[in-house]
Amino acid sequence: MDDVFTLLCQAVDLLPEDAAADNGQTVGDVREDLGRREWGMVLGVLEEIGDVHPVSVDFWELLAEAARRMALDSSRRWCRWRAWEVRHGTIRATLHLMDPKEGGPRTAFPGDGRLRPMWDIGGGSRSTDGERALHVARLWVEFQPRLGPGETATVRLAPLHPEQWRHLEPGDVTLMHQAQPVADPTPADAGIAEIIEILLPRV
Repeated sequence: MDDVFTLLCQAVDLLPEDAAADNGQTVGDVREDLGRREWGMVLGVLEEIGDVHPVSVDFWELLAEAARRMALDSSRRWCRWRAWEVRHGTIRATLHLMDPKEGGPRTAFPGDGRLRPMWDIGGGSRSTDGERALHVARLWVEFQPRLGPGETATVRLAPLHPEQWRHLEPGDVTLMHQAQPVADPTPADAGIAEIIEILLPRV
């Protein structure tokens, strides 16, 4: 596990000494935990610090690799996601999934970024056949492992082509579809999302 130790130390060295998590844990506390070889605890605190303090892509990639070597898949996915956000920006929204009778999903789906639904984001874009264009964006559900039919949660979106989403602003509404429609040009919406926050890329 010495490689994990090195990765975590390198991540800590990228933080200013006054960086702290919401719960008050500081860089100094992290260094003490490193001395006690509390790798999992250190990783968790560093993630919390990174969520409230501006950090670099390198910081998140170091944490992702440390999580991979510790076989902590959820943390690995989250750190990879956060590295993507530093590069491309952050889109947060309140998503309400429709009831299955209204076209919503029939089962709950994992909220860890694996789902890649289609989104109608407006802007007047059209597909090659003249229909409204739908855009792919991965979906991360905040503070919930899964999201089920009829439920509402705060989500983060990672568009396949972020530049196509630049026109969106807080308060705008986007419609989620589970798959590209084929026969029906006006498919039922699987979910409705209202944008609540947009942060620009930091690199």
